Amino acid sequence: MSRFGSVALCALVAAFPAMGQQTSDVIVPEPETQLTQDFPEISDAAQRALDAKRAGRAVEAENWMVAAANPLAVEAGARVLREGGNAADAMVAVQAVLGLVEPQSSGLGGGAFLVWYDAETGEVTTLDARETAPLAADPRYFLDDDGEPLTFMTAVVSGRSVGTPGTPRLLEDAHRRWGRSNWAGLFSDAIAHAEGGFAVSTRLAESVALASESLASFSATAEYFLPNGAPVAAGDILTNPEYADTLGQIAARGASAFYTGEIAADIVAATRTEAHPRLLSMTDLARYEVIERPAVCYDYRSNRVCGMGPPSSGAVAIAQILGMLEAFDLGAMGPQDLEARRLMGDATRLAFADRGRYLADSDFVPVPVEGLIDREYLAARAELLRGDDALPEVSAGEPAWDHALLLGDDLREERPATSHISIVDADGNVLSMTTTIESGFGSRLFVRGFLLNNELTDFSFRTHAQGWPIANRVEPGKRPRSSMSPTIVLRDGAPVLSIGSPGGATIIGFTAQAIIAHLDWGMDVQEAVMMPHLVNSFGTYQIEADTWAEDLVTPLSDLGFQTNVTALTSGLHAISLSDMLRGGADPRREGIALGE
Repeated sequence: MSRFGSVALCALVAAFPAMGQQTSDVIVPEPETQLTQDFPEISDAAQRALDAKRAGRAVEAENWMVAAANPLAVEAGARVLREGGNAADAMVAVQAVLGLVEPQSSGLGGGAFLVWYDAETGEVTTLDARETAPLAADPRYFLDDDGEPLTFMTAVVSGRSVGTPGTPRLLEDAHRRWGRSNWAGLFSDAIAHAEGGFAVSTRLAESVALASESLASFSATAEYFLPNGAPVAAGDILTNPEYADTLGQIAARGASAFYTGEIAADIVAATRTEAHPRLLSMTDLARYEVIERPAVCYDYRSNRVCGMGPPSSGAVAIAQILGMLEAFDLGAMGPQDLEARRLMGDATRLAFADRGRYLADSDFVPVPVEGLIDREYLAARAELLRGDDALPEVSAGEPAWDHALLLGDDLREERPATSHISIVDADGNVLSMTTTIESGFGSRLFVRGFLLNNELTDFSFRTHAQGWPIANRVEPGKRPRSSMSPTIVLRDGAPVLSIGSPGGATIIGFTAQAIIAHLDWGMDVQEAVMMPHLVNSFGTYQIEADTWAEDLVTPLSDLGFQTNVTALTSGLHAISLSDMLRGGADPRREGIALGE
């Protein structure tokens, strides 16, 4: 009998009203149609999961579970688990398929953060596979000849924006640490779909249509996404033999097949097709390493919330938000309570003020992580929330640390894209991984069947602010700051939740709200991920359109908040662990949760 009891596999996932996608200040808006398309090539079980998602039910399973952004990817992970593989093995299979069927969000040309709970040791490990700046780069990398920052689009649609990818090395590193399935077999589903063809989904088709102008900038990209000059359409059968070949080489020779030799040479060549200097080199690829970082954990009520530290700002910011809110009885207020939303909005603003000044790659800039999540520091910051109205302004605090450093504020926002994977295996190992190529379709450079990231635009384009250096400025070999927030929550040393989301800078708000919904408001994971979003990161309260959240626009405005009603496209995927496994998949995207 499973450690989760003898409950049979129940109907899967959930429904949500139709909603658009965020369009303000985003290069590639997300599709605006409700995601109701069937996937003709998936199994009956996965189709039932996709159908049941609209009914608002969480998945329930005994032994294992996968939650990710596309049914074909979830099925690949499920096959691995069904055949005796573990969460690390399944992750490799899921990511390989996501890079094919959801290429605008993640893939071999990008990077990821992974949080792992080991059932045997009880330890939480975090792996940093963030992209790196070229060794030849310097802080002026995104400045023009007059010393002014480039426009965002100029920087993005270019080899200049491409950092050294980390995802292939992460797949191999995680498999070597924890995996037990045959490495080559983990790519078989993705290779089969790439060679035999897969049906283009509604989301991919609409994303291509919205980005068609920039996708036409490079011939290889246009040939794949805009065949005969027209965007691929939903239901079209798309093959990608180059991707199959790339995966085949990685399956046969490991990640070195990607980071050296002809694949690496083609990546470098793709970034150097224009007149302006593009500095990525074969050396950058050959020397890339995944870094194990200390997990950032914070005790919130009776739970321990663990995530990825710098260069991610996610775990620190979420810890700060929860730490400031811990003094208030959110459970008694409820999700639609105006006071709860005042507190959550301003706590997030305060956390982002600290993020903008202090958070960056800790291998290059000292980051006061312990000071930022110190309980006394957060209690003092929480005192700022004791009023009745919105804070008129927020600024970074002064956490305790052992290295005096004056830094300028960086308010750069990340663009929404990315994807999240949560997996629990039959041994009790838990994985939470957020994976990305940055904005939709990354740099738009398509090589060897995959897109290259535009991750370097997550650096500050400016080198200084207020006369002080910006922590998140470009430096050779440095990793740009991220908001990705893969999270595992523990209680009494045992995991109770794996969660994360895409969404650019709003990832932090999406994930924090879902954690609060589950822990404080008692929602199951499906209710938590489908709840309307209200996020205030930089001073304007973003309120999800066409939901009950719009009822709070006038009350929040009366408190002094600037508000903006918009579509907020999360892609939350979550699995809770108690007497059984329960999975939730965000109805704003095409994913499912599937388990047995």
